Amino acid sequence: MSYLEYNVKSVPSGLSKVLYLNWPIVVLLTAIASVGFLMLYSVAGGSMTPWAEPQMKRFAIGVFLMLCVAMIPVWFLRNVAGVAYALSVLLLLAVEFFGSTGMGAQRWIDLGFMRLQPSELTKITLIMFLAAYYDWVGVKRISRPIWVLIPVVIIALPMYLTLRQPDLGTSLLLAFGGGGVMFLAGVHWAYFAAVIGAGAGLVSAVFKSRGTEWQLLKDYQYRRIDTFIDPASDPLGAGYHITQSKIALGSGGWTGRGYMQGTQSRLNFLPEKHTDFIFTTLAEEFGFIGGISLLSLYVMVLVFCVVSGLSNKDRFASLLTMGIGLTFFLFFAVNMSMVMGLAPVVGVPLPMVSYGGSAMIVLLLAFGLMQSAHVHRPR
Repeated sequence: MSYLEYNVKSVPSGLSKVLYLNWPIVVLLTAIASVGFLMLYSVAGGSMTPWAEPQMKRFAIGVFLMLCVAMIPVWFLRNVAGVAYALSVLLLLAVEFFGSTGMGAQRWIDLGFMRLQPSELTKITLIMFLAAYYDWVGVKRISRPIWVLIPVVIIALPMYLTLRQPDLGTSLLLAFGGGGVMFLAGVHWAYFAAVIGAGAGLVSAVFKSRGTEWQLLKDYQYRRIDTFIDPASDPLGAGYHITQSKIALGSGGWTGRGYMQGTQSRLNFLPEKHTDFIFTTLAEEFGFIGGISLLSLYVMVLVFCVVSGLSNKDRFASLLTMGIGLTFFLFFAVNMSMVMGLAPVVGVPLPMVSYGGSAMIVLLLAFGLMQSAHVHRPR
């Protein structure tokens, strides 16, 4: 029996596919989302509105979409990966002309019933397209210069469009996520060494350009860097967010102040308490134990993704699964580092916990892709 025949005959069909879902990941994602519901209820002062109830509805829709995507054969996902990527790039271009503005940035498209953030969708379609590309190129050609340049352009295009919004945090996540897939595919390490060297030069240029006509970043982005280096230099201005975040984290101690007893969030000292800084609310109310428990849930999801990806004999499915796991890791690692003062504040939400429609639904769609790869893997 050929490998293709084995691949086709060994995958489940019809409703039996439900039995082959990676159910531990479904349970873990539900547990993480439930933590988010509890925290959104808390920061609203013990009310289901305006955040907890809409978030629950979005989660229900997202889980339904995840299960629907999981039923789609993985070969079909491979075939439409290029179309999905092109569509997400077109949506990024649409933001340039028709996007709605919020908090000084033009990042959303108003659909009436929700505001879609195309950059969130691009994080996933980029992984899909790169996985399909490396499945097509094959192992022997992936480190040749021309075949390395093509994925670099694929990554750079949405990065540029996202940076124009401006959204430095998401553009960096696109770079790390895309670069991670290249590394997982087996691109030679020398290319990554060259990129690291160029990155060091770019960082130097960013600092030297400050105050000049060719300034590379916005003024508020430079203030974020200053705040990261020395938050105490402006505790009531640019350093206010991270200062209050650290106060909330420290006041939680080992076991926390108790559910709905956090002073920083209840008295509105904590900025963006329902989105980017929701982890500090959790740490204040449930302490170190609560924070490490949530981190453990994230790590378990990551472990199941890695195990599924490594055990998958289909190259596209394996790279897709590992790429989604890497993107998920970047989400929670960057957010937690940001609110603890270990990384600059770049506006990355905490996955499945922070309030937001686009981020949650797109992430669940991504796990639907991962589930499709898991269900339809050769057995």
